[in-house]
Parts: sequence; C-alpha cells; structure tokens
Amino acid sequence: MTIKIEHIEPVDILLVEDNANDALLTIRSLKEYKLANNIVHITDGQAALDYLYGEGKYAGRDVLKLPKAILLDLKLPKLNGLEVLKKIRSMEQTKFMPVIILTSSQEERDLLDSYRMGANSYIVKPVEFENFAEAIKQVGFYWLLLNKPPIIKPVHES
Repeated sequence: MTIKIEHIEPVDILLVEDNANDALLTIRSLKEYKLANNIVHITDGQAALDYLYGEGKYAGRDVLKLPKAILLDLKLPKLNGLEVLKKIRSMEQTKFMPVIILTSSQEERDLLDSYRMGANSYIVKPVEFENFAEAIKQVGFYWLLLNKPPIIKPVHES
C-alpha cells in the first residue's frame, strides 16, 4: 500500500480531555463561534488511539475519516497525552495531523517533551472562563479555519 496526500476537508475535531468542565467549555466555545461541525470527545488516551485506528469499541469505524485536528490534554487516564502523541506521530496515516496540546501543565519539561514528540502547538488552559473561551476561539480559528494540513488516505496499488 502506498500513501497519497490529498486536501480533503474532514469535519471532526477530536477532543481528548478527561476534565468534564474543560471539555464542556471547549465544546461550547467551538460551537458558539461556529468553528467545528462535529466534535468527538474522548476521556482517556487509549480510547483516543482506539478511535483514530478503529480498534476496541471503535472497531469498524471508517478510519479514513480522520479529525481535522486533535486537542489533546497531557494528564489523561490509561495513556497520557505524550504517549498518545508518540503513537500518532509514529503512524503513517496520522503523522501529519495537527495535534494541539491543551493542558493545565506549565512545566517546562512537558512543553519541551510535547514539541520534541511533534506537537504543533502547546497551550496552557487559562483559569478564567472568559480567557478560556477566548483561547479556544483563537485555537479553533487558526487550526480549524486557516491552517490547511495534508490529509493522508491509503491508496491501494494495482
């Protein structure tokens, strides 16, 4: 199988966030500013990988329909965000997908490790509601409307 890069506009945003309040604020902000057509919210790292690669409870999902971007928390149950990012970057079908780290961690090590492993952006979640909503608006506007990443689709050889 060879890989062909196409510019196809997927509609899904994969939000990997275990904090229910942060997830709700993120989803509300993206929808309020009409930045996302469809948001898939997953609460742990292993489930995020299962979703992306059509495994576990997501077996049978059309894995050709990948998210346009992933908003990824670092502190997650089962697999942490850095482990998820490492797997995303190791797989041909997801290695170019925009991954935005959206975390409460201000640790320099988390920042550096995220970029070393291929994060496209690292954003510390603001504590205040208005600032959080504005940050999500800016993230959504850039990564979901302005940015044009390649989308990878498998092409079967004859």
